Amino acid sequence: MELLSQIRDGADLASLSEAETKKLCAEIREYLIDSVSRTGGHLASNLGVVELTVAIHSVFDTARDRLVFDVGHQSYVHKLLTGRMEQFPTLRKFGGMSGFPKPKESVHDAFIAGHASNSVSVALGMARARTLSHADYSVVALLGDGALTGGLAYEGLNNLGASKEPLIVILNDNGMSITPNVGGTARHLSNIRTRQSYFQIKKWWRRFTGRVPMGRSLYRGVHRFKEWLKRRLIGSNMFNDMGLEYIGPVDGHDVKRLIYLLREAKEMNCPVLLHVLTRKGKGYPPAEQNPDCFHGVGPFDKETGRSAPKTGVTFSDTFGRTLCAIADEDERVCAITAAMQNGTGLDDFAARYPDRFFDVGIAEGQAVSMAAGLAKQGMIPVAAVYSTFLQRAYDMLLHDVGLLNLHVVFAVDRAGLVGADGETHHGVFDVGYLSSVPGMQILCPANQAELEIMLRQAVSELHGPVAVRYPRGGDGAFDRPASSALLREGDDLTLLAYGTMVNTVLKTADLLAERGVCARVVKLGRIWPLPGEELALAAQTGTVLFPEEVMDHCGVFEAAAAHPALRGVRIETVNLGTAYVPHGDLPSLYRLTGLTAEQLAQRAEELLRQGRENA
Repeated sequence: MELLSQIRDGADLASLSEAETKKLCAEIREYLIDSVSRTGGHLASNLGVVELTVAIHSVFDTARDRLVFDVGHQSYVHKLLTGRMEQFPTLRKFGGMSGFPKPKESVHDAFIAGHASNSVSVALGMARARTLSHADYSVVALLGDGALTGGLAYEGLNNLGASKEPLIVILNDNGMSITPNVGGTARHLSNIRTRQSYFQIKKWWRRFTGRVPMGRSLYRGVHRFKEWLKRRLIGSNMFNDMGLEYIGPVDGHDVKRLIYLLREAKEMNCPVLLHVLTRKGKGYPPAEQNPDCFHGVGPFDKETGRSAPKTGVTFSDTFGRTLCAIADEDERVCAITAAMQNGTGLDDFAARYPDRFFDVGIAEGQAVSMAAGLAKQGMIPVAAVYSTFLQRAYDMLLHDVGLLNLHVVFAVDRAGLVGADGETHHGVFDVGYLSSVPGMQILCPANQAELEIMLRQAVSELHGPVAVRYPRGGDGAFDRPASSALLREGDDLTLLAYGTMVNTVLKTADLLAERGVCARVVKLGRIWPLPGEELALAAQTGTVLFPEEVMDHCGVFEAAAAHPALRGVRIETVNLGTAYVPHGDLPSLYRLTGLTAEQLAQRAEELLRQGRENA
């Protein structure tokens, strides 16, 4: 890594020749493939933006200029070019480098970016702050990897065009559908628009009309004629119609051309959209041939591209298989996902029932509202969405589903801590916001056997909105459907739990038994509305410890403590606390937050000791 090891920021790129820049890009790809093959991470998207990121850092100083990523998993090259090469072995590990932009990590990271479609809105706010504070810096939004399927992106573009703020939006187009210009004339005019002579003529014309009498009127008149002629020849361009200066499309793997166009866009002093065509997985055949498989990948053999064989069946697998079986029996059942067909286990459903499968792109609000419409007209929609992304549709949950008490089933995947993706992806708020929706019912299977039962119940037996929430990965030791909520008898205190936290409290009960404490274990299958019968079982010991894998005040502990069945009972909780939980391996995160079996056993003993002292 002769060149890459010398790069600390954009200033180090200025001295490179064109040949050296190409060599640097090759080194970056080689390093990314080698590093991610060992740590896992997002590979294909980063291989696709190597030249583009080098060009951005050649033109802008990201310590001062603001570069806002959209879907921040494409930021690895940016991190390499800003002095973080030595940290790459710690990528996505506990205490190590984040897989997303993180302002706490580097001055070069302008904003957090774990969800999608917000970059233009954030960047416009930064540009307006620059204008209001009379500062001097550039603002760039890197929009791509599907983010333009989200409605917020269009809200940002619409406001940007009206604002006239100098801001550059780079549309990283790696194969998504965006109403492209079509035909030979369009390609010809695109080539003209991105030539150096074209920009030189534009700059000369702008200066000329600025000096002559009535020049501004002349400039506006010629501009309107040019736009009219362009629309006649190739049709309307939505970006131009929004008030943005459109440049492109341009080859996103031509560094020299990209640098030139970014400099021209910077000089335009107006809203500009640079349309860049890239190839996801560029330079690594396995990733080019299967970009979806190399979007987020675990450690793999870099020579063959093969990952370790998948072991075990996940909750997502069981959800997809069960939903197919239910759909076999009821033709009203439909499946909806927001750009997560594979991740939510819906590949088989999409193949077997293409007419009843809907992928709406990165648009969770659209998914929920469309589900409401389907339900209103007699269908049974099942919306499979990751917990962290369902947050984006809270208004639709309340207004479109809740108000009419519509029978929509929400398969809430990745509930709880998810590990390496960290703060932006942990599913630790859904219990709180779902339980605030009037009429919502929340089911929490402790294992996949219970998921099958509860999904059938949610689809075919219950009415109104129902959420079935389950974690990433597979079963723990508790892998059978429970015939009773009472999993273990005990007289000293009760360990109350739901979901896969049941595994942890069963281990806690074992540890307590070794110390002479007889702990009862009670499992909640439904957590909203809270079941009084199960809470009454928990209350019989007089002392209850109720751990929840949620943020403080985002679970059901407060409601449980206030429930009549637990009146007069000493009850406490252990949860994830009030601070966002960082990225890292799950065992480290559970230790950090006090949710290991050993830590819960210690808390249970303290609770009993305090009870004796207060007696």
